[in-house]
Amino acid sequence: MNKKILLVEDDPNLGMLLEDYLSLKGKFEVTLCVDGDEGLKAFTANEYDICILDVMMPKKDGFTLAKDIRKLNQNTPIIFATAKGMMEDKAEAYNLGGDDYITKPFRIEELLLRINALLKRVSNQDQTSETKPTKFEIGNYHFNYQTQIISLNEQTQKVSTKEAELLRLLCLKMNDVLTREEALIQIWHDDNYFNGRSMDVFLSKLRKYLKEDPKVEIINVHGRGYKLLVN
Repeated sequence: MNKKILLVEDDPNLGMLLEDYLSLKGKFEVTLCVDGDEGLKAFTANEYDICILDVMMPKKDGFTLAKDIRKLNQNTPIIFATAKGMMEDKAEAYNLGGDDYITKPFRIEELLLRINALLKRVSNQDQTSETKPTKFEIGNYHFNYQTQIISLNEQTQKVSTKEAELLRLLCLKMNDVLTREEALIQIWHDDNYFNGRSMDVFLSKLRKYLKEDPKVEIINVHGRGYKLLVN
């Protein structure tokens, strides 16, 4: 079966162009919506393999739509396609759970490459989860990678997809060094400066989630990476 794409784009000419190209060249089943409200209704009613969201849209902008989508589903990949190219906008896109960001104007062929790369990554992660542990004891915490939940006694914390991926890598290397490059390549597939800054944000969140157990600590190893210490 063809993969299903939710495309939310308020420019009718660009929207139809992308829909036609992805349907014919990429062989995807594309649902085109013209604003955020319509996009949320479509996502609620159907299952999609990937979402492509414009940011500046009427009724509900792309960032707000992404927040709503992440409340319903933590795993469906999201690509933001927008004319907003400021670093602050990119940071917000990733912090909201976005998986990729492409700045307008862009070549449709590049968008197709990014879509295929994301879908391949998701497929590889699904295969990896079948061969490596998915449940971890972190001091007094229990972490379930598949459900993306950290629990301590009766308290639970739902984490984002990238937070779960990062914590899992730390758990697999517990009390050993996880290099910065390894984490960036495995999760972001690029160890550039911007992705590194994004990862720092997720590490800060993980430290906050694990702060109730004094035996657990995520430390920086200067010049190398990070280490999840459990005493």
